[in-house]
Amino acid sequence: MIEAIKFSANGEQIGTVKLPESLFAVTCNNPKSLLYEVVKTYLQNQRQGTVAKRGRGEVRGSTRKIFKQKGSGNARMGNNRTPIRRGGGMAFAVKPKDWYSVIPSKKKRLALKLALTEKANDKQVIIIESLSFDKPSTKSAVELLGKIAPETGKKLMVVNGSDINIIKSFSNIPQIRMDRADGLYAYEVLNCKYLIMTEEALNKAVEVFE
Repeated sequence: MIEAIKFSANGEQIGTVKLPESLFAVTCNNPKSLLYEVVKTYLQNQRQGTVAKRGRGEVRGSTRKIFKQKGSGNARMGNNRTPIRRGGGMAFAVKPKDWYSVIPSKKKRLALKLALTEKANDKQVIIIESLSFDKPSTKSAVELLGKIAPETGKKLMVVNGSDINIIKSFSNIPQIRMDRADGLYAYEVLNCKYLIMTEEALNKAVEVFE
């Protein structure tokens, strides 16, 4: 049985929560290989691919031969748009490219479960009974984090829905990232030291990814 510490909305420890084995106790034949493939593809898909350079046929400049081929005693020279001259075009110029690659849904979901399992085994999953703010308050958010996870390092706050007061309260805190429970991804989970979830978010994650 895998458990996580449970805190109240005020940051007081009130017990433990049994984490569902369908998300936090998952194994496969080669987990490291699967996580590597999924995370690498995810990062690749973040690339814009809008970089572009001009080739020798696209830069401005004359096509006239700089000086005659023979008789000068110098090495032979073409026009001033060649890649070896200043202001010339780039050899094998890079062009815009679409880096997007499809990740199979089964692999994506299994990778998420493996990432959650790793966090649970390392005792880095924290559950909050409830989370609400009457108005945006970064001060209150910092005080809450200081009680439930005072250690330094990246933290991922997972909530259910899009409460604007919660989002604004945590958005200005360094090394804090937020996500919805139905939009979790393996890279986000692995890229944080502590995974903090509300009970509603935990139930929603079970409903979506189980």
